[in-house]
Amino acid sequence: MTGVFTINKGINKAIELKGIKAQYLAYLAAGLVGLLIVFAVCYVAGVPTYVLILGVLLLGIVLFSWVSRFSHKYGQHGLMKLAGYRQVTPAITCRTRKMFFDILKNKK
Repeated sequence: MTGVFTINKGINKAIELKGIKAQYLAYLAAGLVGLLIVFAVCYVAGVPTYVLILGVLLLGIVLFSWVSRFSHKYGQHGLMKLAGYRQVTPAITCRTRKMFFDILKNKK
């Protein structure tokens, strides 16, 4: 039986569903589970149903647009690369010449 959604996947390629690539599908799934939990907790707490539906719908739209935007902007591994680039220092400062003299001594 064929599904309604087609998952584009070739050999050694990441899963892509409706333009959302790789780990962004996991982010979307985790966000939707989080929205379901928020809905359940607020429903049990007694928040009016219309307010809950409207709030969860708006948060779902924001979640989907956020995930879609990051998927298109950064690609499959781009968000992890961005996090890695943020950890690299922009410049290495050295206030003394001692390090360079030690390098020259070790070369000889």
